[in-house]
Amino acid sequence: MPHQQVPPALVPPVLTVVDGVVREAAVPALAGVPVSGSLGDIPYQNAREAPGEVVLARKERDGSWRDVTAAEFAAEVTAVAKGLIAEGLREGDRLAIMARTTYEWTLLDFAAWAAGLVTVPIYPTSSALQARWIIQDSGAVACAVEDTAQARIISAERANLPWLAHLWEFDTGAVARLVKAGEDLPDAVVHARRSARTPDSVATLIYTSGTTGRPKGCVITHANFFAEADNAVELLHPVFKSATTEAASTLLFLPLSHVFGRMVAVGCMRARVRLGHAPSIATEELLADLAGFRPTFLLAIPYVLEKVYNTARATAERMGRASSFDRAARIAQRYGELAEGGSPGVSLRAARALYDPLVYRRIRAALGGRVRYVLSGGSPLGRRLAAFYTGAGIDVFEGYGLTETTGASTVTPPLKPRLGTVGWPLPGTAVRIADDGEVLLWGRHVFAGYWNSGEAVGGWFATGDIGELDGEGYLTITGRKKDLIITSGGKNVAPAPLEDWLRAHPLVGQCMVIGDNRPYITALITLEPEGLAHWRQMHKKTAMPMRELVRDEELRAELQRAVDEANRLVSRAESIRRFTVLPADFTEAAGHLTPSLKLKRARIAREFDREIEALYRRA
Repeated sequence: MPHQQVPPALVPPVLTVVDGVVREAAVPALAGVPVSGSLGDIPYQNAREAPGEVVLARKERDGSWRDVTAAEFAAEVTAVAKGLIAEGLREGDRLAIMARTTYEWTLLDFAAWAAGLVTVPIYPTSSALQARWIIQDSGAVACAVEDTAQARIISAERANLPWLAHLWEFDTGAVARLVKAGEDLPDAVVHARRSARTPDSVATLIYTSGTTGRPKGCVITHANFFAEADNAVELLHPVFKSATTEAASTLLFLPLSHVFGRMVAVGCMRARVRLGHAPSIATEELLADLAGFRPTFLLAIPYVLEKVYNTARATAERMGRASSFDRAARIAQRYGELAEGGSPGVSLRAARALYDPLVYRRIRAALGGRVRYVLSGGSPLGRRLAAFYTGAGIDVFEGYGLTETTGASTVTPPLKPRLGTVGWPLPGTAVRIADDGEVLLWGRHVFAGYWNSGEAVGGWFATGDIGELDGEGYLTITGRKKDLIITSGGKNVAPAPLEDWLRAHPLVGQCMVIGDNRPYITALITLEPEGLAHWRQMHKKTAMPMRELVRDEELRAELQRAVDEANRLVSRAESIRRFTVLPADFTEAAGHLTPSLKLKRARIAREFDREIEALYRRA
């Protein structure tokens, strides 16, 4: 698509007010959905319009990044698509992909679309049973994995997957073998497959993470992706279409098996933004990739932004500069809060300028040095961190959406942030608040329905989230409808605000608030390994066994201060009265978290029943 030099006018939401309360907000679309074609056409459109323009970068074995032009990528897509066809995959067949965030993932995604296939992501951390369920339910006839460990997981289930005809492994040359398999086919076979696809054809089945019960496959069409990605690109003009001479680029490290990462990958290809892939989110490896790639914007979940902040704070503490960092953080937060419409005074501007080379520049350097924008989603970031990053020179665009909505349905509008909210409706989207507070969504990006359910989605989609719209159409999410706690005294408590605040503390790994049909609110808290290691070192308790550490008075006092801060968000009846510290973190491997890091509350409650009961016996 041609690069637009002037950002579109920002259109505020049209509001529907009932009895003095905003019940609906809608924003007209900035981009229309194509009447023909599919996502498989994007590489070829780019190659026609700008063959020499860089659209991707591929990391080499020596750590350097090799640019890939639009023409080169289109040629690779054709070669792999021919291989898929030569291997016998028919139009509409499902191809599962189980891998970390790699160049091969995106290449195979677009090649599959060019060959008329439907891709089915599987989280690289999925268990054998989870992977088997997705392959069985989707009816995938082929599966591509990244490495031998994943190949073994799928191979062990082959007896239960009689229609899985192909298993390819990236690390052992699967892409090259596909290219070899299709080298005798003419390019015209790919063109014929692409020509048969329409915007309403199914592009992908993305399975929900399954906090309760088995995951369900969300049927996402090419039209859904076009509506989502094109409107996001147009709205977030300074992000995707850099307003400076510096070309826009991003390093994607969130999983492509999640709709958030996938949508941004499609958006980058659509806008011809230089896209790189980082397979590891281990701190040292990710920081090295960021330093080498030097993106201008990032896609992140709050956990990553919290980790960057907490690591910087821990480094300052080790250097004896904790008080200086804390002053810098407070200044950045005050400065960031004024972005909502105020104007910083001379003294605040001077203080920010003083701390920029000492603190803020180091935060930006940790992200590669050129990051100006962050797209944050997955869970609420929180007002404090959003203000800090804004004050540190990084604009945060927070969004809200679900797998069923192909990603974001609301997003922070450029130049009009409102901290603590998830922004306005994405152009082409309407948001409605039901009588019970549930958030309902409408738009062309809303999915077609659940796979094998026999039911199509029509009209408004009920999200299961609780929220409210303010007088200008900004949406605030207060919690999940099914997670709402009702105490024995009849008080309704949304656990998310308390949990999100506590998770931002450097010592806290996870937090689960409890209190349904109980006299008061309590919490289970786990410790964040890196934050705990730093705390042990600073308090000279490196040798203390974990079973003793969770009862240590100093540690509990610090956690109590964090709980007290969180309690300031809510009334006395909603506040956490007691908490217990668990000796091990909640993990996906142990069955406590979904692949997208959401709590499996029922599972945790069953496993830690004794600890929960003890919190109430102490009353």
